[in-house]
Amino acid sequence: MARRAGKPRKGRGLIAMRTRLSVCARKRRFGSEREALTAAIEAPLDLRYYRCDRCRAFHLTSRRKGKRLLRPPPAEGLAP
Repeated sequence: MARRAGKPRKGRGLIAMRTRLSVCARKRRFGSEREALTAAIEAPLDLRYYRCDRCRAFHLTSRRKGKRLLRPPPAEGLAP
């Protein structure tokens, strides 16, 4: 039986969402992680980049559900 697009896939303890082809086709593609990161930083919105499992290029998204955000490193000289 074929999997439905967007259904979570399990593997190695992580759950990944598969990008729908229609979504991939509408989004801008970045050839490198650096290009996508630069575009995400320069955008007026809070965006993150990800590698698309359909086209293998990088896309931007504003979705955060289920994503861990990195904490900034502690400032030197401050007690925890």
